[in-house]
Amino acid sequence: MATAVICIILVIAVVAGVKSYMKKLRSGCCGASSEPAVKKVKVKDKDPSHYPYQKVLKIDGMTCGNCANCVENALNHLDGVYASVDLMKEEAVVRMKEKVEDQILKKTVAAAGYTVYKVTEQNT
Repeated sequence: MATAVICIILVIAVVAGVKSYMKKLRSGCCGASSEPAVKKVKVKDKDPSHYPYQKVLKIDGMTCGNCANCVENALNHLDGVYASVDLMKEEAVVRMKEKVEDQILKKTVAAAGYTVYKVTEQNT
């Protein structure tokens, strides 16, 4: 009897896993197929020399290009910030015209649904 119950639980777990995987294949990790792709926020001033401050954020939770665009857009909405995200390195390079506190950057990324686990200040 116990063996039958364990087998039923395993079958349910496998079916749930397969359904979840199939959904991910159809819609992408962030639901990219069911929603329009995230468009990048265009920064007007892309001249790096206009941004004397720079920080590198190590970010956890990004799994696809849409994730990277969401993080980049969130940071680029901050006044005087020009950010670019490298999905493979799981980091964002944030250029700033004026210093922005680490907490503000972390909260901005958290609002987009991701976690900053390290902030490093860079000399430009």
